[in-house]
Amino acid sequence: MIKSFRNLSKAAGPLLEVQGVEGAAYDELVEVILASGQKRRGQVIEIHEDKALIEVFEGTAGIVPEGSKVRFMGKPFTLDVSETMIGRIFDGLGRPMDNDTPIVPEKQLDINGEALNPIVRNYPDEFIQTGISSIDQLNTLVRGQKLPIFSEAGLPHKELAAQIARQAKVLGDEERFAVVFGALGITFEEADFFIREFRETGALEHSILFLNLASDPPMERIATPKMALTAAEFLAFEKDMHVLVILNDMTNYCEALREISAARREIPGRRGYPGYLYTNLSLLYERAGRIRGKKGSITQIPILTMPEGDITHPIPDLTGYITEGQLLLSRELADKHIHPPIDVLTSLSRLKDKGIGKGRTREDHADVMNQVFAAYALGKNAKELMAVLGEGALSELDRDYTRFAEAFEQRFLNQGYYENRSIIDSLTLSWELLTLLPKGELKRIDEDYIKKYYPEKTGETP
Repeated sequence: MIKSFRNLSKAAGPLLEVQGVEGAAYDELVEVILASGQKRRGQVIEIHEDKALIEVFEGTAGIVPEGSKVRFMGKPFTLDVSETMIGRIFDGLGRPMDNDTPIVPEKQLDINGEALNPIVRNYPDEFIQTGISSIDQLNTLVRGQKLPIFSEAGLPHKELAAQIARQAKVLGDEERFAVVFGALGITFEEADFFIREFRETGALEHSILFLNLASDPPMERIATPKMALTAAEFLAFEKDMHVLVILNDMTNYCEALREISAARREIPGRRGYPGYLYTNLSLLYERAGRIRGKKGSITQIPILTMPEGDITHPIPDLTGYITEGQLLLSRELADKHIHPPIDVLTSLSRLKDKGIGKGRTREDHADVMNQVFAAYALGKNAKELMAVLGEGALSELDRDYTRFAEAFEQRFLNQGYYENRSIIDSLTLSWELLTLLPKGELKRIDEDYIKKYYPEKTGETP
């Protein structure tokens, strides 16, 4: 039931207080009608006696209490969803931006979805190929996983996000796959980059874009990831599709939360962020996963920039608690012009062992992964020792590991943003690089796999 009230008492930032309210509900959608006839949308965030506090998505600037009124719509904020959303571009509130025809909805879904119940979850254990060797082979992404990317200001996380969106796929011809891309608080230049990348590379044909600009109100920034996840839930659990959700940049989302919390005069928590930041993030991240009895899945890659590169900052710290690992971008690798600059030694996918091996990737995947990790770590240590003591202090074996580390960075990690490698390509390249080491050093690989996959033409005898 729609109700209208005129007792607008005060406004602060995106917040509007209305008095004399009856029957309002938490999270209820409202429509603010200005004296000029202009309409703005908002949401009830607090109710006390006959007062309701409303967050106005477009902000309260220009709202004059006299002559304005608020309509309580009697329903939560919803998104019109349809399979025809694929290939379309929307703003942060789900309105078409591409000047195309309006969406004819199959359903209207509440954007305030809930985290998946652990009882109905299926364990993530199926491989998703991103076409990026440092992810697919060493920090494998599986369906239903939450795997964030931790970046810093100035590092190329937007190029990496676009590459994953272009190249990601599930193996198997019968599987249906889609990407839902939510951009939060980005500049006009970044929005143009993403639109151009998706259109020119054909990625838009299997994607849905939600773009929230830095000039948009903070309340819209809070709604954008909910819009993206609502669309993903419809495609995954009602259309049986495997959906990859990429959210860039979650730091802007958290800054919007802090701004609104300050406007509400709430007691701040760590570094001024609200005390419910952990709960708020978990409600978004935990909407990813697989459900028993449902064919589809939602895999999530949230991207965030760590303020001042501090991994102990509340945003990456809390994100790490909720998600299953992290991909960490390295400024040192970026300075060496290695792209994408993923630091594989400090990155981690906690579910990688569940999505690899025979029947998923290849039987030798786990052994080769462990051997490459160990060899690269030993090579890095040898290079640090050489920097202190000089090359003369290294043994011949140390020099072999040093050469391996350099070749690994230049040939394996330094893939570029437009090379799409299959997991077989990545494993083949790893075997080629391992020939730089004495064959007897391959102690982490089963002897049967060495006989089957070791490239004897370039290798040496034991």
